[in-house]
This record gives sequence, structure tokens and C-alpha cells, in this order.
Amino acid sequence: MNLRPLPLLLLGLSAGMSGAALAETEVVMLGTGTPVPNGDRAGAGVAVIHDGEAYVFDVGAGVVERTTQAAERHGIEALSPINIDHLFLTHLHSDHVLDYPELLATYWWRRSDPLQVVGPQGTQAMSDGIYTMLAEDTQTRLADKSPVTNPDAAYAVVTEIEGPGVVFDEDGVRIEAFPVSHGHWDKAFGFKVTTPDKTVVISGDTSLNDEVQRQAEGADILVHEVISRNGWEELPEQWQAYHQYAHTLTDELAGLATAAEPDLLVLYHVLYYVAPIESALVEVQQQYDGEVVLADDLDVYR
Repeated sequence: MNLRPLPLLLLGLSAGMSGAALAETEVVMLGTGTPVPNGDRAGAGVAVIHDGEAYVFDVGAGVVERTTQAAERHGIEALSPINIDHLFLTHLHSDHVLDYPELLATYWWRRSDPLQVVGPQGTQAMSDGIYTMLAEDTQTRLADKSPVTNPDAAYAVVTEIEGPGVVFDEDGVRIEAFPVSHGHWDKAFGFKVTTPDKTVVISGDTSLNDEVQRQAEGADILVHEVISRNGWEELPEQWQAYHQYAHTLTDELAGLATAAEPDLLVLYHVLYYVAPIESALVEVQQQYDGEVVLADDLDVYR
């Protein structure tokens, strides 16, 4: 089992193989950035691909462009925007949802089915606001001679998470939401995805959290946010206090991963401040003996 990022040339070659050859569950990093603008990194977004279906977790700024790149350049057709049927939101911070309007609006008139969205309390109200923003576009396309495949596809079907537990269980894919501790958010979640061949845990944004550790025990892949301690130590005290309250320092994550023992630890949403981003990887490796990688946008893990 190859748990390292697939080289892009290899990924392109694999796209031409048979469906059976691609049946293995894949994790595609659609956005590895933070609220800090970075031209090389889209906002938060992770896709789990199983049996030709994409399950997308968060949709920060630039993530829809990354889905299109994954489809057009690397043959991951499940990530073509109109093929994405399932979106799960960890919480409603802007860097996790700014491309939600983009995903809803992109070529919706060619969608067969409405987007299914699972998120915390507030997801429906956010969706309603998007419908208002796009009302002129939607009504014009419905009223003119545009051959709309399914008028209902202009709107999402939203399910708000009421508490921890299973939020999806179909086609061999089971997705569980669990609470995490992200600053002042009352409703912030991580997700555990179980397929016939993989268990993938996505932390979302969180400070050090026992529930993340419990969910990640023995997982094939743990995708976890992190802060470089070296960078964090250079911040003013008030920013140190905030970031430790809301996020996970490298040494804290190393301890969590040592206890949970995932086959692969993937670092994303890396806050590094004045330190180089690679410092986060080095710091984790200094205290954690397991396999760990620093993710870039469009990396693929198996």
C-alpha cells in the first residue's frame, strides 16, 4: 500500500487504467492553506475518493479550482464540480467555506442531483444567504431558454449535525462526525471516514483533543492541522494564547500521533508564522517516529 503522495506523472498515467485499478480509496488534498493568503495553497479542503465517488470535507477559497485541476489534469473525474454530490463542513470559519458559493454555482444547470451538504448549525442559514446572492443568476437561467438538467440542482440539500455520530452510511462508506475543540466554536467537528479498505480521520481545526486521538487510533491516514512551535514562540503573547487555544502545536500533535499510531500522518492547515513551513514537519519528526508528510495542494495518498 503506497501511503506517499503520488507523483503527478504517475497520477496522470494511472488515470488511464481500468476502473478496477482505481478502486482503492484515495485521499486528495484540495487545499492545505490557512486564512493567511498563500498563492500556492488554497483554503482548507480534503477529498476522500471511493468507488468513483468524491466525499469533500471543507471548501475554502480556491478549492473548486483545485477540484477542476484534479479532474482535468489528473483524470480524477469524481472531482469535476458537477460530479461532487457530497460536501461535509467541519465548521463555518471563512477559510473552510468561502468556495461553497462557487461549488453551488459552478455549472449547476448541468447537475443531475442537488449537492448534499452536512455541516454544523448555521449551514442552512449560510446556504439561504448564498441563494439570495445568486437569485438573479438562478432565476434568469430558469426563465430563459437554458436547457437546465434539474432545476432543483440550484439548491443544496442541507443536513445540520445535531451531535456526534454517523452522518452518512451508504455505498460502503461510513462517515462519523465527532466534536473537536476549536477556540470559541460550540459546534466544530472532525470526521472519520471508513471504507472497505481505509480508515481516514480528518481533524478539521482543533486544539489538542482527546477525541481526535481516540478516533484516529489505528487509522490508515490521519489528516491533522498543526502549528510550528518555533514560529509560534515568536508571536506576541496575545496571539500565542489565541493560537494555542484554537490549534495544535507540533509537539502536541507528535504526542497524539504517538498514542494513536496512524499508518500515515498528513500535516495540513499549517500555521508557521516567521518560520519556514517545513519547520512544522521537522518539529513533528523530532518527536514522532511514525510516517509523516507535509501536504501540498493536489497531493494524493493511498
